[in-house]
Amino acid sequence: MRIISGHWRGRALIAPPGDSTRPTADRVREALFSMLTSRLGSFEGLRVFDGFAGTGALGLEALSRGAAHCTFVESDAAAVKALRTNIAGMKSNADVIPAPMQTLGQAPAPCDLIMLDPPYGSGLGDLALQRLSERGWVAPHAIISVETGKKDVLATDYEVLVVRDHGKARLHLLRAPG
Repeated sequence: MRIISGHWRGRALIAPPGDSTRPTADRVREALFSMLTSRLGSFEGLRVFDGFAGTGALGLEALSRGAAHCTFVESDAAAVKALRTNIAGMKSNADVIPAPMQTLGQAPAPCDLIMLDPPYGSGLGDLALQRLSERGWVAPHAIISVETGKKDVLATDYEVLVVRDHGKARLHLLRAPG
C-alpha cells in the first residue's frame, strides 16, 4: 500500500498485523480521490477528518496532496501504532485520537473533508455521521466520503452527490448543508 499522489507519492505505508483493519484498496482509493478532486479542485488548505482511519491511508493521501491538517480517529491499538508510524515518517500537521467514533468529543474546528471507512455491515457510518454533526466536526458545505460494503445501506440527511461501486466497496460522496 502506497501514497498515490502528491508530496509523498510512492511512499509505502505499513499496516497492522492480522485482520483487524481492512485497508482501502489502492484502486478504490484512486477512484475516491479522482471523485474528490473533480469536486474540490484542490486539497490545498483543507482541514480533513479520517474516521476509522486504520493505516491512515486516506488522510495521509489528502495531506500529501496539500491538505493543511488531518485528524485521524482509530480505536484498534495495533492500527493506532501503525498509523502513528506512518504519520511519523512524514512531516505533517496531524492529530491522532485513539478512541471509538462513538466517544468523539467536540471539534476544535470544523472539517472541510470528512472520510469514513467503517467496518462493512456495522452500521457505524450512520452513527459516525450523526456524532460528527452533533459535535461540530462538519463544516458548512463539507464533502463527506463514506465507504461501505456493496450491500450496506447508508441512511443520511446529507445531499448525496454520487454513489459508485468498486468491487466489494461502495463509495458515497455527500455534501453537508450550508
